[in-house]
Amino acid sequence: MPENAALLARREKLLGKNMSTFYRDPVHLVKGEGVWLWDAAGKRYLDCYNNVPHVGHCHPRVVEAIARQASTLNTHTRYPHEGILDYVERLTATFDDSLDTAILTCTGSEANDVALRMAQAVTGKTGMIATDHTYHGNTTAVSQLSTRMPPVGGFGGHVRHVPAPDGYRPLGGIPGEAFTAAWVTALEEAIASLEASEFGFSALIIDPFFANEGFPDLPDGFLQKAAAIVRRAGGLLICDEVQPGFGRTGSHMWGHQRAGIVPDVVTLGKPMGNGHPIGGVIANSETLNAFRQAFRYFNTFGGNPVSCAAGMAVLDVLEDEGLVENARTAGEYAQAGLRDLAEKHDLIGNVRGSGLFFGCELVLDRQTKEPASEIATRVINEMRERGVLMGKLGIHQNATKIRPPMPFSKTNADLMLSTLDDVLAAL
Repeated sequence: MPENAALLARREKLLGKNMSTFYRDPVHLVKGEGVWLWDAAGKRYLDCYNNVPHVGHCHPRVVEAIARQASTLNTHTRYPHEGILDYVERLTATFDDSLDTAILTCTGSEANDVALRMAQAVTGKTGMIATDHTYHGNTTAVSQLSTRMPPVGGFGGHVRHVPAPDGYRPLGGIPGEAFTAAWVTALEEAIASLEASEFGFSALIIDPFFANEGFPDLPDGFLQKAAAIVRRAGGLLICDEVQPGFGRTGSHMWGHQRAGIVPDVVTLGKPMGNGHPIGGVIANSETLNAFRQAFRYFNTFGGNPVSCAAGMAVLDVLEDEGLVENARTAGEYAQAGLRDLAEKHDLIGNVRGSGLFFGCELVLDRQTKEPASEIATRVINEMRERGVLMGKLGIHQNATKIRPPMPFSKTNADLMLSTLDDVLAAL
């Protein structure tokens, strides 16, 4: 569209080159409501992608809470205010008892940066471990964790990467306990390598749902053994809940609860304020106080009254509208529909996920499991053309990423499934 071309040219001039966009033909969005988005031409799209507007685009209760507080007071945490205390008290009540204090930030990237420094403060060491297909943000510290976008100058010697877990193609070639044992061995080797270095081992940081890795199906107890090894080595376990948190998986409020573990530190981001810029770090008081003793930390906007009002409104909506249970029932329904599509389309090699974070892995051959990465790109672009927005991710960039706002319904799932059926048939 000529209008889109002009907008993109202006964007490049003012914001710089290489500003990424979604889709071959980027969508110029002008309005959102619930699970729907509208472009500048008035076309409506079913949003099956965005976890940022967690309780729905422009939810009126969140909008009203932001406006009300912004019209009353907005300042920072060097002035005592009940808003941050009421919010943190309610937020930490959703965690295990050991996770009872918080630092509020503006982004998930910043939260992960703080979490890494917490581990340094507690252990006195700086070595860290992440998977080799993860993403935890874009600060200088956390960019060291991502192999997909290597930092300028290369990785520091204080980082070790372990293989991203893949239940469809398990490490060692054998599923179940053998897969768990192989991954645990890789973790033990990474810890030993750090301990033999000048850096030592401070922390393992993971998304407990392994979202960017392709949200693999994992054997029971997979992360419990990893957590025990980390603790035995004197390190901290950090769980990045930016994607699976706030009930998205349908079974639990937090991804680590679904995995059956209790981390030392939890980081939060995007969905926390339904798009308002708020993030957080949850830890036990000893860990948090060790950080405050070791680092002089203050964030002007972290925990401001408006952000806390947005966060509180999100918790209200989740509870009052039963959205965690909706994630479970709508997600189960949608996954069943994907399995039905797998009976029709050989491109679908695997269906997996939990709650309202699910998808299918596209393969060229079900026997060899050869990834259909290029076809996955075509699929998401064709879905966009037909009015359904979704993404792709995973180790081979061939898994559809379906992660809609939490009010997503079975009716919405039917539209998504019928559209995907048509797209796969056309391919």
